[in-house]
Amino acid sequence: MESRSILITGSSTGIGYFCAKELQKMGYRVFATARKSKDVKRLQDEGLESLKLDLDDSKSIKDAVDEVLKRCDGKLYALFNNGAYGQPGAVEDLSRATLLAQFETNIFGTQELTNLLIPTFRACKEGRIIQNSSVLGFVSMRHRGAYNASKYALEGLSDTMRLELIDKNIFVSLIEPGPIRSDFRKNALEKFLQNIDRENSPNKKEYEDKLESLKSEKDVPFTLGPEAVLKVLVHALEAKRPKARYRVTFPTKLFWFLKRVLSTRIIDFIARKVS
Repeated sequence: MESRSILITGSSTGIGYFCAKELQKMGYRVFATARKSKDVKRLQDEGLESLKLDLDDSKSIKDAVDEVLKRCDGKLYALFNNGAYGQPGAVEDLSRATLLAQFETNIFGTQELTNLLIPTFRACKEGRIIQNSSVLGFVSMRHRGAYNASKYALEGLSDTMRLELIDKNIFVSLIEPGPIRSDFRKNALEKFLQNIDRENSPNKKEYEDKLESLKSEKDVPFTLGPEAVLKVLVHALEAKRPKARYRVTFPTKLFWFLKRVLSTRIIDFIARKVS
């Protein structure tokens, strides 16, 4: 794998950070990108080849792509679209601006980056596009509508790209984690406090109860470390025929099975109980 390069978004913490460090140890040339300059500097100090890439900024995306392709002489092998955040809040409390911001990062910026790199994969006659989705990409939970919608959209775009690119030796894979140890809840809490008008919401009481879980540093049941994602990421990178979907953690596997055998009414009942 020494000659193969991979660009990873959202590498400052959590899954992206762990996978960037481990893939580098395995011999990959890793371009670990982050939104904030201070995180880029920290990653560089730790020995990673890091660049600034803000998925909300088209110029930042293009500048990062140009620099990466320059450094690897146009021979990028893979893209791991990991950068994203979750916006909590009931759907009725989501403003247009809040929904747009969720999609700017999780969908529009991610797809813009991907589209800029597809010509490189075509020219190299190979490529791997690996999307970090979620169990919430196929199961809906209360107060997660914005994130649900963005991950459902990511799954739809990924399925379509897979059909369009498979004959070009460019493979598109989805990773669908459940709870993974990271800063996801901390970042979600920040977005919740910024963008949801709790005081004037009919969901005020429920929000007060949910705030405690967002503030908690205790793992929710069935939480795994980021190494669980790394394991399937490596398979998606190295398998001759990578899977279309990799389901990570027990909740993801359970809900995938339940959706195949139970009615929507029963799935809704279960989802209400656990969300």
